[in-house]
Amino acid sequence: MALRKRIDKILGRTLVVIMSIMVINVLWQVFTRYVTGNPSSFTDELARYLMIWIGILGAAFVSGKNMHVAIDILPSRAPVRTQKKLKTIVTVIIILFVFFAFIVGGSRLVYISHILGQQSPALQIPLAVVYLIIPISGLLIIYYKVSDLLNLRS
Repeated sequence: MALRKRIDKILGRTLVVIMSIMVINVLWQVFTRYVTGNPSSFTDELARYLMIWIGILGAAFVSGKNMHVAIDILPSRAPVRTQKKLKTIVTVIIILFVFFAFIVGGSRLVYISHILGQQSPALQIPLAVVYLIIPISGLLIIYYKVSDLLNLRS
C-alpha cells in the first residue's frame, strides 16, 4: 500500500505540473496573439500534446482512486458476495482491455512513430515521446487494478 500511495502522490504532482505548464502556455498564446499581434508558433501544438498527457495520465490517476465513471445500479442491489464477483469480473475485463489497447496498441504506436522518425511540426520533438504516455499509463492502470484485485481477495 505504501508503494501505491507513493505512485498516487507522484502522479498527482505530475498532473499538477503538466496542467500548470499548459495554463502558462495558453496564457502566452493569448498574450502573443492579442497584445503583440504576432501569435507564437509552438503554443498550439504544445497545448495539444499536454492535453493528451493530462487526459491519459488523468485516466490512470482516476483509475487508481477508483473514481472512474461506473453504472452501479445492478451491483448495489446484489448480495455482497455477488458484488465481489462482479467487481472481480469487471476488474479483469479492465486489465485485459488496458493490456491490449494501451500496452500492446500504445507500444506499437510508439514503435512505428519511432521507426518512421515522425516529428512534430513546430516543436520538432519525436512523436514517439508524445505517444509514450499511452503504454506508461497502461502499466499504471494495470498496477492499480491488480492491486485492487489483491485487496478484493483479502
